[in-house]
Amino acid sequence: MIGEEGLARLAGARVAVFGLGGVGAACAEALVRGGVGAFLFVDKDAVEPSNINRQAIAFASTVGRRKVDIMRAMALDINPEVDIETLDAFVRRESIEALMEAVAPPDCIVDALDTLTAKTALALYAQRHGIPIISSMGGANKTDPTMLAFADLSETRVCPMCREMRKIARANGIDRLPVLYSSEQPVKVPAQAGAERSEKTELGTMSYFPPIMGQMIAGYVIRQIVGI
Repeated sequence: MIGEEGLARLAGARVAVFGLGGVGAACAEALVRGGVGAFLFVDKDAVEPSNINRQAIAFASTVGRRKVDIMRAMALDINPEVDIETLDAFVRRESIEALMEAVAPPDCIVDALDTLTAKTALALYAQRHGIPIISSMGGANKTDPTMLAFADLSETRVCPMCREMRKIARANGIDRLPVLYSSEQPVKVPAQAGAERSEKTELGTMSYFPPIMGQMIAGYVIRQIVGI
């Protein structure tokens, strides 16, 4: 389908995947299977039991292990020749430049991070260095994957995370940010009785939704690299 030239482009590409949760792990797996030759995996977390319903690296046998280690092992099991660097680290605006100096520069960045502050830091880093980026927006309390779509952040609607991210982008001079988002109205779920507002106990995730987002982003990245 993509010819020898397309395969060569994929084999010569380095993709940085930030966040190895439901979206990021599925995306990374698909990119490895698709022939991308080099990766940077970034995540500070370990697998928890609550991850098992949606994350490609989450099993009873992997609970407690670092996500970057599991993802690296999975990638090498798929393709023993793949080149992998990992960072067991948080993404922060004040430290991202130093963090990225320690690794080979990526050709493309996948933002599968959960927090707006980390997403902002990564978007600004990509903008400063002219690196293509694709950012995943909120999948919580969504049920219909047919309402997922790619757009520039400025053109998004309905998604609560996109709304907050648009404000941050304007305030920080982020000119353009391609995203995958859903225009579906989130399902309303009451918070658990006695829960603090910061706990966000009213957020839930369907098992299929984040992996579909990850697969779609993998397709986006592969098409960009190949030139489709």
